Amino acid sequence: MTRRRDIDAVRNLSGDIWNVAVDEHQGGFLKRRDLLRYAALLGLTGFAASQGLGGARAAAAGGGTVRVGLGQPTKAIDPVSVTDPASIGVISQVGEYLILDDPKDGLQPKLALSWEANETASRWTFKLRQGVKFHDGRAVTAKDVVASFERLVDPASGSSALSAYKGILSKGGAKLVDDETVAFDLDGPNSNFPFYVSSDVYNAVILPADYAGDFEKTFNGTGPFKLESFRPKQGASFVRNENYWGDKALPDRIEIKFFDDEQAQVLALQAGQLDVIPSTTRLELAIEGNPNFKLLSVQASSHDQVHLRTDQAPFTDKRIRRALALTIDREAVVKGLLKGRAIVGNDTPFAPIFPSADPSVPQRKQDIAEAKRLLGEAGVPNGFEVTLTTERAYDIPDYAVIIQNFAKKAGIDVKLKVLPQDAYYGSATFGSSPWLDSVLGITDYGHRGTPDIFLNATLKSSGAWNAAHFNNPAYDALLLDYSKARDLQAQRLVARKIQTLLLDETPAIISYFSQYSRIVSSKVEGVRFTAISHLLLDRVSFVQA
Repeated sequence: MTRRRDIDAVRNLSGDIWNVAVDEHQGGFLKRRDLLRYAALLGLTGFAASQGLGGARAAAAGGGTVRVGLGQPTKAIDPVSVTDPASIGVISQVGEYLILDDPKDGLQPKLALSWEANETASRWTFKLRQGVKFHDGRAVTAKDVVASFERLVDPASGSSALSAYKGILSKGGAKLVDDETVAFDLDGPNSNFPFYVSSDVYNAVILPADYAGDFEKTFNGTGPFKLESFRPKQGASFVRNENYWGDKALPDRIEIKFFDDEQAQVLALQAGQLDVIPSTTRLELAIEGNPNFKLLSVQASSHDQVHLRTDQAPFTDKRIRRALALTIDREAVVKGLLKGRAIVGNDTPFAPIFPSADPSVPQRKQDIAEAKRLLGEAGVPNGFEVTLTTERAYDIPDYAVIIQNFAKKAGIDVKLKVLPQDAYYGSATFGSSPWLDSVLGITDYGHRGTPDIFLNATLKSSGAWNAAHFNNPAYDALLLDYSKARDLQAQRLVARKIQTLLLDETPAIISYFSQYSRIVSSKVEGVRFTAISHLLLDRVSFVQA
């Protein structure tokens, strides 16, 4: 905790809202890390820097080529429409955001130097960093920033960020104030808006105003590396950007190879052909105990959400939804399936890493007797049969089997329908997507730095990802209250109401929040990544033998 004599020095930096956070920190309710994150959210980047964050890093020996294995991109790599982890990893080498959501230190200035909100948090103003150039030599101006966000919120652009911005930012909301300043007039108050222009919305890469959708031709961004060569379906290589606005990258080159099979990645790593690969539970077993490799992890809000379609039998009755949730032994799932690299969830998107989450809400635990009682009360004492539809990806098929086995204990007969990932998502629109149309399903959701996107997109009545078809006016009203709350105490009061409502209604089961990991050769140091697939390699150096 910040020492008492330091408290007065950090008070009054940003009025009453900041002082509430300081009081919570002083009272032991807010960790130092979360205080720093909250400072960044309010735009107090100077305070974060004074605590040793966001400043220049010490010089380190560089050179060499970092070799990376990634999965196969699912389509042409375009920041506007990208969704897959491999493409995000590639874009990370060349593209940048207004703000980086660092897994350790929270929101950190990148192309934006500072940001602040008006009194109602309905308008946010960002000051831009000067001297930044695209790889083609053109200076980055506010016009490029405005065009980048107008493109993302345009329904005609093919933007994958529309689901994140729905109800938050609409076309015409990004406005040029001057060459160094951009303002965002929101659809309504939102105290967490800086997360929406950060790396958490991975499509929000700043591109030239005249971007024509041809990213693979030049990979023209502002990042620490620039394109050397790109080979569709094979890989890409990047070289140090000598004109980068910040500290120059340490490695000379980044070499990325695409793989169709994850096992081939770990074999290439073991053969010394790669330095960094993604991680899964199965791959971790292959390198366990081997001193030549290390597993790097960051805690995340990533989760596999089980949706229960509230508008179709048998899940129109919330007692039946609660009964299924009560069959799951969450601790066993974390220890067994996830090898302890996760945090137990409580059937709401409020991961424990979110400062606004209320930890006093009782944790749901396995209770087979209560599950059977609820089934009897709902008129199905002998259980029922239901099909669980999901994707063949990551650990999800194994999780589906675990759910199936737990459900049997209460007499619920779960049939499994596991589809290829692209078939499961379909067109990602209601009426033509097993993801959004199935009665019971499991969907993987990547990390976000704030619960807002999960709360709005997956459970709001009008949410673009509302696979549960949950329609609850009380819940929708609470979301508005949460977005208006300006300090952590106010947010936590609303969060408790949301958490309590979702436990009662149970439109979704969230039994864990996963860590995000990478497997790295012991010969390299300085590999950083976010929990949403960004791969940051500019500080990588090689260990001398």
